[in-house]
Amino acid sequence: MHAFQPRASAFGLPRLTGLGSLMVLAQAAFAQESRTPQAPDAALPSVAVHSSLAQSPVEQLPASITLIDGERLRDRQWQVNLSEALPAAPGLLIQNRQNYAQDLQLSIRGHGARSTFGVRGVQIFVDGIPSTMPDGQGQTSNIDLASVERIEVLRGPYSALYGNASGGVISAYTERGEGRPSVESNFAAGSDGQKRLGLKARGESHGIGYALSASRFLTDGWRRHSSADKNLFNARLDTETAHGGQLTLVASHVDINAKDPGGLTPADWAADPRAVAQGPLDFNARKSTRQTQAGITYEQKLDAANSLRFMVYAGQRQITQYQSTPAAAQKPATSAGGVIDMGRDYGGLDARWAHATRLANQPLTLVAGLAANRVEEDRKGYNNFAGSQLGVMGDLRRDERNTLSNIDPYLQASWSFAPDWKAEAGLRWSHVRVKSRDQYLAPGNGDDSGSTRFHRLLPVVSLQYRLSEGSQLYASMGSGLETPTFNELSYRPAGRSGLNFDLQAATSTSAEIGWRQRFAGSGLRGEWTAALFQTDTRNEIVAAENIGGRTSYQNAGRTRRQGLELGSTAWFGSQLRLDAALTLLDAKLRQGFCDAKGVCVPAGKRLAGTARHQAWLALDWKPHESWKFGLDWRHVGSLAANDSNSVLTPSYGVFGASAGYTRRLGDWKLQAYARLDNLADKRYVGSVLVNEGNGRYFESAPGRQWMAGLNLSYQF
Repeated sequence: MHAFQPRASAFGLPRLTGLGSLMVLAQAAFAQESRTPQAPDAALPSVAVHSSLAQSPVEQLPASITLIDGERLRDRQWQVNLSEALPAAPGLLIQNRQNYAQDLQLSIRGHGARSTFGVRGVQIFVDGIPSTMPDGQGQTSNIDLASVERIEVLRGPYSALYGNASGGVISAYTERGEGRPSVESNFAAGSDGQKRLGLKARGESHGIGYALSASRFLTDGWRRHSSADKNLFNARLDTETAHGGQLTLVASHVDINAKDPGGLTPADWAADPRAVAQGPLDFNARKSTRQTQAGITYEQKLDAANSLRFMVYAGQRQITQYQSTPAAAQKPATSAGGVIDMGRDYGGLDARWAHATRLANQPLTLVAGLAANRVEEDRKGYNNFAGSQLGVMGDLRRDERNTLSNIDPYLQASWSFAPDWKAEAGLRWSHVRVKSRDQYLAPGNGDDSGSTRFHRLLPVVSLQYRLSEGSQLYASMGSGLETPTFNELSYRPAGRSGLNFDLQAATSTSAEIGWRQRFAGSGLRGEWTAALFQTDTRNEIVAAENIGGRTSYQNAGRTRRQGLELGSTAWFGSQLRLDAALTLLDAKLRQGFCDAKGVCVPAGKRLAGTARHQAWLALDWKPHESWKFGLDWRHVGSLAANDSNSVLTPSYGVFGASAGYTRRLGDWKLQAYARLDNLADKRYVGSVLVNEGNGRYFESAPGRQWMAGLNLSYQF
């Protein structure tokens, strides 16, 4: 295996620690977004957190959470990827692969870092509808940033209340239509043939609020063979029922066609970061995804003490993917081929009852509910060749009917037992079932049908103390569960047939101590947060073998993730705003393991896909109501590309600059904006393919990039 060590970081760990000290002393935590204040001494508004089971102000939540306003997400941005703005959330490592066939690389406190495609170990919700399937596999491509009202990033033990694969929770909420009707159009263009066209309508008519958004994004790609075409539609309707209830309908559709350039070996990346290995070119590696879903939420306040919430949803997802698996690797009878053709019908519900009462004459809130989700999947595999022709659908090699489901009852209690004290406790019984019916029988490939179940009781407890009106200290503990995804169960080591039902779920115990504070003074105001955390995991899921384009998995021993998160936001008068985030993470094996080939990884090695430190700074200056300028800097330490840590990416720090101009003419509003990213044209690795079997770990980040756009809106 090629040993590759990173160059010395231009901004090392000691300086990052110094940055953290500066943030604690002088800045405010990045916990929410509010508009730039006109009055410097005005108090920060209280913002309710929707991600908690019972909505509560952010300053009363005993957990690490970052709230990012939709306007902030869209301001001088492409409005295509979560990676554009979510680096502002401490603890979240989100990397744009520059590959729309594989989604973003996303992990929270090291959970989900092993994923080579999609999202694992982190729960994702869009308007309360899970974008994470019952087995823990998720995706972010259906999040429409153009119509997002806010995104909440929840971290730590509290996340366990969301069940399986809750190393963290990302919740996106579509803005509600209200007020006078308005229409808005947007066009942006930039480097490498990137173009985005968006249309949006929003308002309220005859008691119905509506928000409709449609967009198309095109790119030629920075690397060869990385072009993409993404079409997205999102809608939300709100109305009030005759009995005072609230009814919300959401629907979305996404259609993506993308080429897949794959990864590069460290040597190939060093020679030419825009290169593409021959395999993806020979087989024309590509992926098409289409998904349509809809959901209805009904909320009813029964009386002063009781309320109900009921959500039901359904959707369909179709994926066709041509991989660059060599033809020779598909000769064994147990091979599933090099083309994936998968259709999914999915749906579920979440029913919740909330009750407010008193215990010992102090406020007590109870929440009880049931979440149930089900996926029916038809999965077929084909050779990716026919005769001598490569990159076409050939003979059938796999045909199965899979069912993924979970049924999770949950309960939460919150008791303000003293004027400055609050205790919370939650319990969730997570029960996940995976069933497969093999419909492809051939000589050497028998019936591989089977099923397995995973279940665990997930308790969470927390205690919060209010130090002052704007300062809170909290501590929490919880137990977590992460089941293998169906893709991780699909293959057994050594090319054996059948599903890998020997693979167990990873279980964890987490603890966190946090401090949140708001401040306001003459000319300076803001807030800051700090959190210390530790998670101990048993049966960590790791790669057992990667050969012939197929990865099989096994359980390792114990692992530990521990670290520090700092976040801040501060306004200096009404013109300057400074945002900052710092994450220090030590994620490593506490016990060694040996893979299917007998290669042993000793204790003490860093978990693959994790970085030990990352930081983010952004400065916005608004010298005039029409003008806005910004500078931002992002630093990410070296990433471990494999379990043995023999390959590490170079650490990097990149700068960006932006400017925006706004002009109002009656009911018309014109916004012009521009961005430059990677100002120094730095060469760096944007993300990694963890434990890639051919050593092609590196996914290149682009050099200097530009974009410019116009936004025109009219309010009736």
